[in-house]
Amino acid sequence: MSAAIDADAARIYAAQGVRFEQRWYGVMNHLSVAGQSSVSQLASAMSISHASVSETRASLERMGLVVSEPDPGDARRRLLRLSPTGEAFVERLSSLWATLEAVSHDLDVEAEGVAAALDRLERALTRKTVYQRVAERLGRGPSKAPTIES
Repeated sequence: MSAAIDADAARIYAAQGVRFEQRWYGVMNHLSVAGQSSVSQLASAMSISHASVSETRASLERMGLVVSEPDPGDARRRLLRLSPTGEAFVERLSSLWATLEAVSHDLDVEAEGVAAALDRLERALTRKTVYQRVAERLGRGPSKAPTIES
């Protein structure tokens, strides 16, 4: 399902004459609102891995849409912000993104609240992972690895 949605998004961008990867949206949208953020702040805000944000950052920098600078308060961190090209890109795509958001809302209504169901599933998995649940059912407690016994 995710692949089908991403493929349709790619077709939409291509029809607009835009080279854009759907995975860039979250970072670009966050930076357009926040102004600047570290990779860790982006990962936390978007509930995705640090590695995923770093990979997205690298591709956005290669495209000239994002720049990173040392954090004046912590030399170990880099702060990301939209470049002038990135800002113009966001401006160009803002109406398309609003349309995609409206369509997503319509689909969620048609699917009878799947987004809320996914949020509930995510909270349940945060409380206890699939691994922990299997370990408990196999009588091994949360710290012992599930094994298949013959």
